[in-house]
Amino acid sequence: MLVPGLTGCLPAPTHVRISTEGQLVSTRLTVVLADITTLAVDAIVNAANSSLLGGGGVDGAIHRAAGPELVHACRLLGGCATGQAKATPGFRLRARIVVHTVGPVWRGGHYGEEGLLADCYRHSLEVAEKNGARSVAFPCISTGIYKFPSDRAAEIAVATVTTFMSRSTTIAEVAFCCFSGSDVDHYTRLAVLRG
Repeated sequence: MLVPGLTGCLPAPTHVRISTEGQLVSTRLTVVLADITTLAVDAIVNAANSSLLGGGGVDGAIHRAAGPELVHACRLLGGCATGQAKATPGFRLRARIVVHTVGPVWRGGHYGEEGLLADCYRHSLEVAEKNGARSVAFPCISTGIYKFPSDRAAEIAVATVTTFMSRSTTIAEVAFCCFSGSDVDHYTRLAVLRG
């Protein structure tokens, strides 16, 4: 079933019951095909570069939609290391918080890329939670120009988010916001396997 409303066609949001470390956790995970800048959530995650001053892809789109105030706020943060996360206001975005994280560049999987990508998701959720977010939207971190394999990135994202949410008392909803149908397929397949 397709639901109109955001850029492109969206798969119907689903409630997924996820098994994490032997316990059932009722969590709302949504997979959408959309422009992340249009989502009405508390926090969106920006797949940023280490300068945090804007770039291409989702990073550029978020900076354009948020307006010039975002660049000024990011300058004050002094950059960000790979796997870490920092927050700014959302300014002109629907989301009130932007969590900036720097994903790893894929170099064949022999340089700790998987652990760094998991750190991006975990630290982003920690920062969002500290800033009072109850709903968070993630892009597909590192799968664009950083060339992280999309299917493996989706597995890491879902595993890391579900583990975090099994312990979180404040974040109630996470959306995996995809820019391509093939990315949507990776996430929905994982949701079916875990549901």
